[in-house]
Amino acid sequence: APVLVEKTSDSWTLTLNRPDKRNALNAELVEALIEVVDQARAQRPDLLILRGAGKNFSAGFDFTDWEQASEGDLLWRFVRIEQLLQSFNALPVLTLALAHGKNFGAGVDLMAVCKHRVASSDAMFRMPGLKFGLVLGTRRLASRIGTDRARAVQQVAKTMAAPEAQAMGLVSQVVDVEHWPGLIDEQLQAAKALTPAAREQLFDVLRVNTDAPDMADLVRSVTEPGLKQRIANYLAER
Repeated sequence: APVLVEKTSDSWTLTLNRPDKRNALNAELVEALIEVVDQARAQRPDLLILRGAGKNFSAGFDFTDWEQASEGDLLWRFVRIEQLLQSFNALPVLTLALAHGKNFGAGVDLMAVCKHRVASSDAMFRMPGLKFGLVLGTRRLASRIGTDRARAVQQVAKTMAAPEAQAMGLVSQVVDVEHWPGLIDEQLQAAKALTPAAREQLFDVLRVNTDAPDMADLVRSVTEPGLKQRIANYLAER
């Protein structure tokens, strides 16, 4: 299964399960995540935990078969990733991302839409999408770390170690993997500190909703002529 789902009476743990591809987001993984998030919206666990199997959390968009895909196919895949990010952002549930290893692009966006974001001390983050003209999650990133920092990070596709990411606000805490079980217990207790109704009201009031302009900017950036050539140039430089 592209996503492993473990459910208890009060928490769900979703594990991205493509360790051989560094949990890169292919179509199957994105669709599986959207399905589980829809279930979580209906069933309302107290806590939803998102983590990755293997050496890292997520390497972002999966470029494995990009040469065989049409530009329309690529557009649809990016749109579904944006819809996944919007679904996570709107969940009336406490979401906890646990990130380790090297993480890129849409994988960092996926972590960033979670309400509490934890990185191991060895974690690294990079968002290179604008290197091939992709505008994905930029407003949400700016709301998280500030406009000036978002511009600086994305302009040069800056690589951030966990302490720097925490100082920026991209990461809430730096906690090594062996201490994650205790941290999960703390976050579950925090989730239960309010009634479900009060918790949902809090999350709704605090959510920055830029869904419509985010989707419009993404589509505009992807449909700019020459997407596949831009991707080819980016991968060659990388």
